[in-house]
Amino acid sequence: MPPLMSRESKAMRLMRKLIISFAISIILLANTLLNRSATAQGAAQVNVLAVKGAINPAAADYIARGIEAAEGEGATCLIIQLDTPGGLESSMRDIVQGIINAKVPVVVYVSPQGARAASAGVFIALAAHVVAMAPNTSIGAAHPVGIPLPGAGEPAGLETLMEKATNDAVAYIRSIAAQKGRNAEWAESAVRDNAAATEQEALELGVVDLVAEDLNDLLANLEGWQVEIAGEEVTLHTEGARINRIPMTSVERFLHTITEPNIAYILLILGINGLIIELSAPGASVAGVAGGISLLLGLYALGMLPVNYAGLLLIIFALLLFILDVRVPGYGFLTAGGVVSLLLGSLILFNTPFYAVSRSLVVSLALATGFFFAFIVRSALQAQRRRATTGREGLIGEVAIARTDLDPEGMVFLHGELWNALAEGGRIEEGERVRVVNMEGFKLKVEKLESSRDRR
Repeated sequence: MPPLMSRESKAMRLMRKLIISFAISIILLANTLLNRSATAQGAAQVNVLAVKGAINPAAADYIARGIEAAEGEGATCLIIQLDTPGGLESSMRDIVQGIINAKVPVVVYVSPQGARAASAGVFIALAAHVVAMAPNTSIGAAHPVGIPLPGAGEPAGLETLMEKATNDAVAYIRSIAAQKGRNAEWAESAVRDNAAATEQEALELGVVDLVAEDLNDLLANLEGWQVEIAGEEVTLHTEGARINRIPMTSVERFLHTITEPNIAYILLILGINGLIIELSAPGASVAGVAGGISLLLGLYALGMLPVNYAGLLLIIFALLLFILDVRVPGYGFLTAGGVVSLLLGSLILFNTPFYAVSRSLVVSLALATGFFFAFIVRSALQAQRRRATTGREGLIGEVAIARTDLDPEGMVFLHGELWNALAEGGRIEEGERVRVVNMEGFKLKVEKLESSRDRR
């Protein structure tokens, strides 16, 4: 029996080892398959950014963060959905440098339908490894916007300044277009002559690479596309890829939102109104603090936009007129002048039609501001004309009751208090009614009324 038991025990141990080895093999195989699946999914991931509105530092930071994330996650490519009227040259150059030096293919897709890539958006689009446009979109109009600077007020000086800016922009955009194999002649005309093109025209001119109906159509068209990254050919595999949308952070979204012309204008006007209220009624800290914050945010936003300094100066002049009408009432004439100055300054606040404040918003805010300060001025005038009810002036003309004989001095009862009084015009007996005619220190000068004694 013992030998049989021994043989059975060995067989059981062998079977147990085989089962454990098989289980381990299954686990290892499953883990390998899962890792391969995860790797395949990572290789088929496409990151998508959405840039709408002005090209400013917030947009530049957003795109830089998107490029870094795409590189770190090993995404097949980064797609930037672009819809912009343009923006700051410094931010545009930061974005272009980021795209050119990216270690991941960058696709600029002018979308959705009705979108545009104007001004700075042209440079960004041409710098991409692949440029696509949705139907009913446009690209172009990249001439530098003329912004008069201090010291450049003379026409000749301003003309020279603009010529330098234009030549610099032409050289930059031709360099970008040549590097990416795109139509450099059209790119130059977009800067010099504000040339623009629809999606089909841009495709025929060799400005963009393809036209796609939507994002899915774009991914299908990009399948097998070859681009050059760091001197090496890279083939895109995008069909059926997993789309990873990267939104703006709260801070990026806030800073980007306030640079929208209408929002920037509203902040500017609210800031001006808040400061005027604080100056006209010192101590209204809520209005002063809110106005100061709004004004600073408005000025930050204006710094990101192509501002016409003549328009800004007219708005500042309107602010001065409003303050003067509150401090030195001009019976509404200064307020009326302020409204006119505010309207004119608001309408020419920006140098380009791509950035414009809604005219209905301008008129509404200007009239509301005018009516508001006209009300303040009217209230101030009425307050000045109203007889004082407190202090020394508030006591003159009041009626009191003599509590002692005034011959010529004594005591009178006024407003629930006893006052030292000096009778003018003769003796006044206790109980008679008197009128306050003057005040010296804390002593009242009174005279007897013609009416009878106190009837209490």
